[in-house]
Amino acid sequence: MRTTVVVNHPYEGSFCHALAHAAERGARRAGHEAEVLDLDALGFDPVMRRTDLAAWREHRTVDPLVLDLQARIDATDHLVLVHPVWWETAPAVMKGFYDKVLVPGWAYDDGILGLPRARFGRLRRVTVATTMTTPGPAYRWLFGNTVQKASVRGVWQKMGVPARWLSHPRVADVSPARRDRWLVRIEDRVAGVRPERRDDLAVTAS
Repeated sequence: MRTTVVVNHPYEGSFCHALAHAAERGARRAGHEAEVLDLDALGFDPVMRRTDLAAWREHRTVDPLVLDLQARIDATDHLVLVHPVWWETAPAVMKGFYDKVLVPGWAYDDGILGLPRARFGRLRRVTVATTMTTPGPAYRWLFGNTVQKASVRGVWQKMGVPARWLSHPRVADVSPARRDRWLVRIEDRVAGVRPERRDDLAVTAS
């Protein structure tokens, strides 16, 4: 079993990075191989340039870093994506990860009615973990729950890959104890430990 954690946040001391490393600890605790890939530190270019789009249309990839990320995902059973929520959705770097890495012919083929059907050999599940300053209820009911719609359902479940979302709202305002519980939660979830009860941590799972 192998877990790959992909994090996008420009500050290495961010809570996103703390979540990413907690997920890595959970995987190792369960006896799995694990690694953390920091898209910002890797210098990932999120822009779909003309050459990238031409290759995409031919089901190819020309960016060497994207090819490396695809190879790592090919060897992954559980993919964990960690990023902040900016203007209700993923930052440009994580959005570029979706655009440039998940190319047709590698990530998916067109299925019934043109809907994408995943063609991953090993990938069995995806966890999306986000941080935000917005209160959880406001994000869900006033602003449309964009991460769930655009990433969890609109990318992974759309392709037929089981996915869940762990939301961490108002992250700058909550207590250190709450943040510690969040770190324990993601470590336990990645380790395969199921919580005994649904707590007050604003979990949004599918």
